[in-house]
Amino acid sequence: MFSHNSVIVVRSNIGVVDLIKIKGLTYLFASIAACVSLSACSSAPTASASANATSTNASGIAAEVNQMPDISASVQSNAEAFPMCLTGLQARARAEGLSEATINSTIANLKFVPRVIELDQQQPEFSQTFDNYFSKRATEWRVNEGRRLLQKHSVLLNQLAQKYGVPPQYILSFWGLETNYGSYKGKMSVLNSLATLACEPRRSNYFTIELMQALKLKEKYQFDDDTMVGSWAGAMGHTQFMPSAYAKYAVDGDGDGKADLWNSTTDALTSAANFLQHLGWQRNQRWGREVLLPKDFSYSHLGAKQPLSLSEWAALNVTQSNGQPLPAVDIQAALYLPAGHTGPAFLGYENFNVIMRWNRSEFYAITVGHLADRINGGQPLTVSPPEQPRLSREQVKQLQTKLNEAGFDVGKPDGVLGRNSMAGLQAFQRSKQMIADGFPSPEVFTALGL
Repeated sequence: MFSHNSVIVVRSNIGVVDLIKIKGLTYLFASIAACVSLSACSSAPTASASANATSTNASGIAAEVNQMPDISASVQSNAEAFPMCLTGLQARARAEGLSEATINSTIANLKFVPRVIELDQQQPEFSQTFDNYFSKRATEWRVNEGRRLLQKHSVLLNQLAQKYGVPPQYILSFWGLETNYGSYKGKMSVLNSLATLACEPRRSNYFTIELMQALKLKEKYQFDDDTMVGSWAGAMGHTQFMPSAYAKYAVDGDGDGKADLWNSTTDALTSAANFLQHLGWQRNQRWGREVLLPKDFSYSHLGAKQPLSLSEWAALNVTQSNGQPLPAVDIQAALYLPAGHTGPAFLGYENFNVIMRWNRSEFYAITVGHLADRINGGQPLTVSPPEQPRLSREQVKQLQTKLNEAGFDVGKPDGVLGRNSMAGLQAFQRSKQMIADGFPSPEVFTALGL
């Protein structure tokens, strides 16, 4: 869980009622988000395994990450600076009260990992469509395995629901997306990875803090180096906690005196529930739901910044996916169209926002919610995500340039379809009497002469 958090993104890896970019320390600790966690950026297998990394921007659309042509110069310069950096890290550790044994044995023997620099400096070149993202994660295998584990861990999960207010299916859904229910927790040395990143100037302060925290965890719990493996950016265990999150939210659920998120399923699931409670999980509320929009829908309220009450959505003839009226409950909800108006539509409730604090990606949040529904016996989506073309950063820059030239100010073209770009795109669509869903469809490119 790292901070990251579209068409193209810039990286930083429920049966009841229905933001480094740090949004306070809570979001700092929400370190599974974005390109540090296995669910986002490493090669953790899914039922349809993909070795490509993903990341997300402020609007939450995932992007597939391709290797930059050549970062060998950066790798070499970081490698050359590493020995002197380790000396500085030893001084920092001594100032933070770590033992001389840790300073002289563990830190002194940390290794520079070139692959970590390569992964850290990857940039998204092509967008990942919602269909591609969702279909690889909300799989039938993952649904069925989640249902099996729901039965296997029913006693524990019900206890956690009672204590922390997080229903079992949500805990399982996070577990499934983060590490395939613990089957792949990463294989890279957490300490070597964090040291490599701590010695890379761009985010040295953040990763130095995380490295110091990881070393403190090693001392506190006597973890050996073979145990402390994870993602390339230091996310660890069943639920991919960064060290700061581990230190603050990990719980010794099985009572053996050690909060072990690698080897204890009980500790890991208890810690996930504790973390979600601290992120603001609303007891007795679901994440949101798939909805159906009327044919004459105006699309005037889209995204997290424009929520309405359920009664207001109902007045706009928005219904549940089965056509039934929305629940008569006094809660706010925001509308999300991850594939534009031709794909499924979702209302996200407050717990959707909580999921976004774990991982700042709308794709991720929708998938967590839907997978949880399926684990709990729910049906597949009523409207299947359509197949859509992937867009390159250059294509998005061209789109932004054309919108600016047409008088729809979206700011400097950067290849990232954020909120300003989407708002400008909606305004352009309205000017052309198109459906104003803010989505960069082929029709939009044609209308702009691209």
